Amino acid sequence: MRKFAILAAAAGLAASTMAPAFAAGVKDGPMTFLRKGDQEIIVFVYEGKLYCRRTSDDYEMCNGMTEQPDGTWKGKRMKHPDMPGFMRFNGTVTFTEAGLNIRGCALGICDAEDWVLKK
Repeated sequence: MRKFAILAAAAGLAASTMAPAFAAGVKDGPMTFLRKGDQEIIVFVYEGKLYCRRTSDDYEMCNGMTEQPDGTWKGKRMKHPDMPGFMRFNGTVTFTEAGLNIRGCALGICDAEDWVLKK
């Protein structure tokens, strides 16, 4: 039982250090994440703002989010590819141990997705 607790603690520590690594990595250059299993999204920072662009058609979802003191990125101009193009969302991107979590809400309509880092 003690071995399991030590392994679980080590796994938790590794996971907690990965999220900051992704966040720092995206500042160094573009990173590719997968949305819905196969949609490639290039996530990058340009002039201090976060962008999330689908590679198949250059559809931009994050539209220049700003980094917050807690390491998340927030913005008020997010777009969702499955919603009408005129809709804009207040959103948050949080880097996780597996990739990133993107959340957005507008007029009481909210959605969240987890994207994994493409290997």
